[in-house]
Amino acid sequence: MSLVLVLQARGLGDLLTAVPALRALRRARPHDHIVLAAPQRVKPIVDLIASVDELSPTAGGMLRWDGPRPALAVNLQGPDAASIVELTKTDPERLLTYRNSAFPDLEGPPWQEEMHTVDRWCRLLESDGIGADRRNLGLVPPVSTTSHRDCVVVHIGAGAEARRWPADRFAAVVRHLLVTGRDVVLTGDEFEREIALHIAARAGLAVRRVLAGEQNLTELAATVAEAGLVICGDTGVAHLATAFGTRTVQLFGPTPPRWAGPPPHLLGRHAVLWVGQMGDRDADTPDPGLLRIGVPEVINAVDKQLNKRNWPGTGASERRRTTYRRVG
Repeated sequence: MSLVLVLQARGLGDLLTAVPALRALRRARPHDHIVLAAPQRVKPIVDLIASVDELSPTAGGMLRWDGPRPALAVNLQGPDAASIVELTKTDPERLLTYRNSAFPDLEGPPWQEEMHTVDRWCRLLESDGIGADRRNLGLVPPVSTTSHRDCVVVHIGAGAEARRWPADRFAAVVRHLLVTGRDVVLTGDEFEREIALHIAARAGLAVRRVLAGEQNLTELAATVAEAGLVICGDTGVAHLATAFGTRTVQLFGPTPPRWAGPPPHLLGRHAVLWVGQMGDRDADTPDPGLLRIGVPEVINAVDKQLNKRNWPGTGASERRRTTYRRVG
């Protein structure tokens, strides 16, 4: 049995876009021991993927490896020098990575910015003769002790301020949902609880409906899987909703949805709003393009999603593809 070491240490959303690649690797090497180097916090989702034998926790996006020499190291993180150096330190027999000019002795396909992230990792494996099914994104929902079935999840979380829609606008959308009789919960991490409480106060939402900072990843995933609709930005929760087949309204700012949104080949329940303006996804202020998405546009998309009756899985003639809507 050979050891395969895979590096994907960026976070939940990046992990979920790598699911088809991880499953393809498992199919290609069914008897090998596959170790995924990733943050410890994503382990509940790694377990749902069911293609990894072991999680090796990373720290600050960096690999911490003191195990045996891998037969194969796979870089599902990017073409950056840091990730290549970390994997090279493990002294693998072979390293599969995108090309970097700083490492002329390493072969690999050229990095292309204009590519969906799911497609990017599948193409990396395909460059090594491993076929990958880009449609293989689905996850079986986890079991949670608390159910929020058919609620509307408003996820205020964002990995950077550039991707966070303003709190007052979220509050206006929540207020509309409450007026129309919808059951709403607010989600986010522990650092976003104060923002969530502020939104709830402005919208008239009960504090007990604020789940931000009170759920672990398994509970959050279960809530997303059971929801009737998820409203969110360009976040890991958006990818969770895609994996569970939950309908969404997604608000994109600096990054085009064709790079990171729901893959357009999926028959899904997704409405994606984007004004067509690119920017810095890691900026510490809200992206100007994201700010051009107004409350009326979001409410209109939300109402259309909630009023749909021809959901995927109810018959081929009733299915609809992912909708990408340019607004502004």
